[in-house]
Amino acid sequence: MTQGKLRWGILSTAQIARKNWKAIRNSGNSTVVAVASRDMAKCQRFIESCQCEAPMESVPQSFGSYQELLASPNVDAVYIPLPTGLRKEWVIRAAQSGKHVVCEKPCAVGLNDLKEMVDACKANGVQFMDGVMFMHSRRLDKIREVLDQKEDIGQIKRIATSFSFRADDNFYLENIRANSLLEPHGCLGDLGWYCIRFALWVMNEELPHRVVGRILSSSQGDQNSLHVPTEFSGELYFSNGVSSGFYCSFLVHDDQSATINGTAGYLHLADFVVPFFGNEVSFRIDRSALNVVGCDFYMEARRPEIFVNEYSSSHATAQETNLFRNFVDQVRSGNLNAQWPEIALNTQKIMQACYESAVSGGVPVHLSSGI
Repeated sequence: MTQGKLRWGILSTAQIARKNWKAIRNSGNSTVVAVASRDMAKCQRFIESCQCEAPMESVPQSFGSYQELLASPNVDAVYIPLPTGLRKEWVIRAAQSGKHVVCEKPCAVGLNDLKEMVDACKANGVQFMDGVMFMHSRRLDKIREVLDQKEDIGQIKRIATSFSFRADDNFYLENIRANSLLEPHGCLGDLGWYCIRFALWVMNEELPHRVVGRILSSSQGDQNSLHVPTEFSGELYFSNGVSSGFYCSFLVHDDQSATINGTAGYLHLADFVVPFFGNEVSFRIDRSALNVVGCDFYMEARRPEIFVNEYSSSHATAQETNLFRNFVDQVRSGNLNAQWPEIALNTQKIMQACYESAVSGGVPVHLSSGI
């Protein structure tokens, strides 16, 4: 291993792992040393493909089982993009093997499962973090600056997010996100997790006191699968009068927008999850005003756009690279960051409450302040 770099293993050859392979390479403080798959040939093809595009210093070792990788003394941390239905087992096993963990989202099937996962990591002295990339974008620092100074937005009253893509017919037959055994929350887990996370971030991790969820449509992947949500809407209500609504769907064209409405103006991101391609990320502040002069009604545009120097992807400054760089810096500090697991638990708790409300016909679910 190159001195000072954290050595990563990847459990599975999921498509998202390709992006994070490159992020690990670009981080400057990490390297991939191993990949595991139950199909050895598939594992080797994955390594060859990624190594060709984004080569590591040494060709990573291929393993034909996840446990073999976890038993390797050459691996310090693991990235786990396995299906949600499998994550609990392998996060716990990774923790028991002394490996730090970055886990894809949604982290678990249920809140109690995630508690067990987080507890296992804490008990074994390893760091846990979920894989929400936008949390590591420097754009959030600038947005927080605007929200805190209140001049442009004023008092926050409403947060609205939407995250969707239109899936083709094969998606429902072949993709794990339509399989109730592997991804029981469907679009709510795959997409709604980001919407909930953004709202909690805006609210400085304050939890809503009440949530309402609605399954707008669902689909059955195959005869062995129950229906999973393919279109979902939710409402979160906070004690200070702020409300947050979200919509997630596999049925409509790509959308990943977020708006924060306040008493003085609003802030809008058209790409809050995956930034649009380019070497800058941005957001817009809107303080437009209606001027009435006699019979004339003029809407005056006051819409400055704020830019942050950060590449959208596949770069040393990109948010996915920052995720791994920040994680490794935390591990190297010798201290565990308790906030990252807590944020994942908060998100899981709200997601589960929204789902429980939805399957009960939209009956509000009231939440306690504790996890």
